[in-house]
Amino acid sequence: MLSIIGIVVVICAILGGYLMEHGSLIVLMQPAELLIIGGAAIGTLLIANPIAVLEALLKESTGVFKSDPYDKVRYLHTLKMLNDVFSRGRKGGIASLEPDVEDPQKSELFKRYDFILKDHYALDFICDTLRVAMTGTISHFDLDQMIELDLEVHHWEASAPVVALSTVADALPGLGIVAAVLGVVITMQAIGGPPAEIGHKVAAALVGTFLGVLLCYGFFGPIAIAMTRMNDVKSRYFNCLRSGLISFVRGAPAILAVEFSRRSIPAAVRPSFVEMEAFCKGINPAEKPP
Repeated sequence: MLSIIGIVVVICAILGGYLMEHGSLIVLMQPAELLIIGGAAIGTLLIANPIAVLEALLKESTGVFKSDPYDKVRYLHTLKMLNDVFSRGRKGGIASLEPDVEDPQKSELFKRYDFILKDHYALDFICDTLRVAMTGTISHFDLDQMIELDLEVHHWEASAPVVALSTVADALPGLGIVAAVLGVVITMQAIGGPPAEIGHKVAAALVGTFLGVLLCYGFFGPIAIAMTRMNDVKSRYFNCLRSGLISFVRGAPAILAVEFSRRSIPAAVRPSFVEMEAFCKGINPAEKPP
């Protein structure tokens, strides 16, 4: 939501200041300049990135305009879900979790938490970790190393769309100059024409530079930064899962393993121990599922 407000503020500030100086909006309407810059930017994306990265870029960039899913409510439900999993594992042994881990979509345990069933990577992360722990042949230290490797690969994959968008953002001022130079070439061809026509063509050329700089620093650059922040938020969420799972495999009681998870949550969205304990004992009606 804030991203949408920010874009509106950028547009209103620029156009408002332009109109205050009695600028004409018609002059800024240069479809040819926009085609040159936009088309070249799309071309650079296609040249530099595979289809998978482009699909991820489209998905992640639209996610910038949605609310942050990893809020306090999401963490509370996650902690309760972990408490249920760990409690069953302590009561019946870790092997008792095998039916839930092997087919989580049909598990009565996971069916209580629709949000985790929709998050396929988080669900696979939990189930794969427990599946490996069930073998009984791996130490918690080695398991932690395995999880770290998994998260490192995931972070690399999540960073690829950000790098692609940042590269395009950095190229936009240069593409704006290309559009401006082409506009100057056209102006030179009409150098013997009426002054008004020459002035219009010079203005059109300058609009190319304006669009390139604006798109870079006003839109694409900030969106890339927002995507980076989203990746960081997601990484902290998986670190929360990691802390609890490793503590559980290490032999900690269920509530203590959940407390390890709670302590790894950022302070801005971290529930208190009292809130977590009360929530694990019974869902607070005021806290709706994410």
